[in-house]
Amino acid sequence: MTYCISDIHGEYDLFMRLLEKIKFSSNDRLIVCGDFIDKGTASIRLAKAIFKLPNVYCIMGNHEYMFLKFYRSKMHSSILNFDDMLWHLQEYFPVENTLLDWNTVDMLVDLPYYFEEKDFICVHAGVPLDNSGRILPLAEGLPEEFVYDRQFKSPEILPKESKCVLFGHTPTTSITPNPKILAYPKIGHYLNKQNIANYFKIHLDTGVSMSGVLGCFCVDTCRAFYVTK
Repeated sequence: MTYCISDIHGEYDLFMRLLEKIKFSSNDRLIVCGDFIDKGTASIRLAKAIFKLPNVYCIMGNHEYMFLKFYRSKMHSSILNFDDMLWHLQEYFPVENTLLDWNTVDMLVDLPYYFEEKDFICVHAGVPLDNSGRILPLAEGLPEEFVYDRQFKSPEILPKESKCVLFGHTPTTSITPNPKILAYPKIGHYLNKQNIANYFKIHLDTGVSMSGVLGCFCVDTCRAFYVTK
């Protein structure tokens, strides 16, 4: 099975409980659509756990992108040696500063901006669209479009003639009172919701830092799973 999740925000314990709930195994895949760091108290612990799993794929969110900009600014403006530089980077995560090592830094700054397969696309915030609502070539998109887009969450924005887009970034509670994953089936497919190709987009961010609810979506069955603090 292939699962997608977004905006875990340092909630290590909830994440592990969610993996247990879906019985995640070496035969499964998980795509993390960004923002697994910051807000929660276990960002680096979570990042290390995710990076150790060979069947978990991560993409850049706006919080990882902010760390990338912090990293680049330090590297471009400093003459410190690598040990001293790591100490400055560790200050970015004051609660867990000693856990951050160079391997984790490298994994964070090298994250891709999207993940694409035959029937679906994973991004953090949104995809570049032309005036008619069709997705532009992803390779031509700007990093800021993928990690900061606030418009794509709108229920009225439904990409035309495209693969399903799975994304997070903005909590779904900005649209519905309940912290749940929102799915937008294509017209004519309301009675056949078991195929990811029958959806325009899946909005994944349950706003865990505020709601205490963390969810993921199974691409193969089009079912959502949740755990709560």
